[in-house]
Amino acid sequence: MFKIDNREIGYGSKPFIIAEMSGNHNGSIARALELVDAAADAGADAVKLQTYTADTLTLNINSDEFVISDKNSLWFGKSLYELYSEASTPWEWHSEIMDHATKRGLICFSSPFDNSSVDFLESLGVSAYKIASAEIIDHGLITHVAETGKPIIISTGMATLNEISEAVAVAHAAGNQNIALLQCTASYPASPKNSNILTIPNMQEIFNCEVGLSDHTMGVGAAV
Repeated sequence: MFKIDNREIGYGSKPFIIAEMSGNHNGSIARALELVDAAADAGADAVKLQTYTADTLTLNINSDEFVISDKNSLWFGKSLYELYSEASTPWEWHSEIMDHATKRGLICFSSPFDNSSVDFLESLGVSAYKIASAEIIDHGLITHVAETGKPIIISTGMATLNEISEAVAVAHAAGNQNIALLQCTASYPASPKNSNILTIPNMQEIFNCEVGLSDHTMGVGAAV
């Protein structure tokens, strides 16, 4: 058990509900603030951002693997650089969003995708960090986050047990024991059948830490 701000995270404590903003602001700061309000009105405990720029995630290349080639995709023909540019939350918005979340009684933190993002979030005084599923093998990032001493929530996505074990070991080696893992099915939306929530007690036993759910289903059944 550990705390994020004044909230206890652990078995026997009230569930800690995090609303994911991601790129759902659609490039509008007004919509981002409305999403914070919606999360607060729904009774969430926290709202989470993603902190990156297109330049920290990909290369500005308009060919080959850097362009969406699936003709059935909503983003067919767009480059990854274009998509990340559209979906990113501008760094100059972060402070305003976090201040608004605090006013609404929410904890606000973020998923950084490189060390510069961690340093920026540290300057804002975030109380926790989330490691996205795709970054679970980025041991340098996990080390940098762990060294802040802040609690870390790690989403497991498509990771193998060995990759999860390595990520936990890296955080421990950096002196951070305040770790929670999230069982995560990396499909959008995920079916309740494929949520595999029985993995949660299994992960608790294997890794001896708190384990939650990164829920991509359409309803509330899997989370309940």
